[in-house]
Amino acid sequence: MSGTYLGMPSFPKAAKDAVHNVTLRANLRHATHTIRDKRAKAVAELDDWALLREAGKQIKDHTLRHLDRYLEQLESAVTAAGGTVHWAADAEEANRIVADLVKATGESEVVKVKSMATQEIGLNEALEAEGISAYETDLAELIVQLGEDRPSHILVPAIHRNRGEIRDIFEQKMESWGRPAPDGLSDSPAELAEAARLHLREKFLRAKVGISGANFMVAETGTLVVFESEGNGRMCLTLPETLISVVGIEKTVPTWRDLEVFLQTLPRSSTAERMNPYTSMWTGTADADGPRTFHLVLLDNGRTDALADEVGRQALRCIRCSACLNVCPVYERAGGHAYGSVYPGPIGAILSPQLRGIQSEIDASLPYASSLCGACYEVCPVAIDIPEVLVHLREKVADQGGKGHRLEKAAIKAAGWILDHPAALAAGEKAASRTRRLHPRKPPGAGAWTADRELPELPAQSFRDWWKKNRT
Repeated sequence: MSGTYLGMPSFPKAAKDAVHNVTLRANLRHATHTIRDKRAKAVAELDDWALLREAGKQIKDHTLRHLDRYLEQLESAVTAAGGTVHWAADAEEANRIVADLVKATGESEVVKVKSMATQEIGLNEALEAEGISAYETDLAELIVQLGEDRPSHILVPAIHRNRGEIRDIFEQKMESWGRPAPDGLSDSPAELAEAARLHLREKFLRAKVGISGANFMVAETGTLVVFESEGNGRMCLTLPETLISVVGIEKTVPTWRDLEVFLQTLPRSSTAERMNPYTSMWTGTADADGPRTFHLVLLDNGRTDALADEVGRQALRCIRCSACLNVCPVYERAGGHAYGSVYPGPIGAILSPQLRGIQSEIDASLPYASSLCGACYEVCPVAIDIPEVLVHLREKVADQGGKGHRLEKAAIKAAGWILDHPAALAAGEKAASRTRRLHPRKPPGAGAWTADRELPELPAQSFRDWWKKNRT
């Protein structure tokens, strides 16, 4: 998997820096609390929410168990509708396919719908290396791109920015990307949105190639579905002559009837809306409507490896609603950049290590980026037991070894021996009590634990000695 930000430290190091950023924490706290409060009200409107949640879980699990069959059905349906299907085993292959398709049109720029799959594979950077300019058209993605920044949230990539920062980015950077920001631009949401609309409109009308992802793919008809709230996606999906969609293979659902469940759960869990303002669906090509050429790039990039893990595969149920991020106390304080991946928060802590492997320092640290409070599981609309997968991945990280884990295993082994030998335990307790005034409050080698904690003071006598004196 591409998308590990070069030079990113492990999560604890990155999070330590983030929690000292007062502006970042204020932005995150305000945004996440607002979104989750609205979501709770929207979900409470449905008496059958628990049943919809269970239905979404079962649909996804069934699809994943038979994914090979449904992907073949999807390919046949897309091809029959006039589209062309490409299979990409990894990020490099997907980027090569897309770059070749764009170059075949003779164009040197593309407009993009917000797509986490293309961020995952680093498509913009790959296209830039081929002399092709990729323009993000989602408002938050535009802010991130103009600010030479990285996304920090699944739903709201620029959640770490406030209105004043966004205005400054528009004033300083818009002109170098196209139409400049209006003179005297304020930080009011209406003016910022209008500046973005004017900046993007010329790109929509000029672009001959559009690139998208998809929220869902319906196997029985070959239909792709995109949920969005601004209308930029509809412009990218209909105006260009060529449309290229890069979609993870796990986004498949078998039938239209299955899609109906997610049409209810995704909007309420993500934007707290009963229905997205724009729900775009397309099936192949049509002579008088939309793009003349349609290409679907089906992306694996570690997904079949995750599918092989009976515990970890439930991460592939994810419908990218971001509800887990908005209730996570760790994400709220550390922010998305600390996760070193396009997938931040609780879902990123279990998805990224499975897609990329746990060999790197950042990926080995992600399963520990959680308090295991369980809030993420409670709000997940497809019932992914994120705490279960986190513990499962921690076990894998520990099994692969490393200095800290070797010391931990040695300590546990020693403790096990002592607890199996009462006489040794009693002797150790007496020795510890008699030397307690000499004990350091922060023992060497335990910095990860004692950085923010102090060891409790040992009592003058052990419980064993107290019992003998007072009860026998």
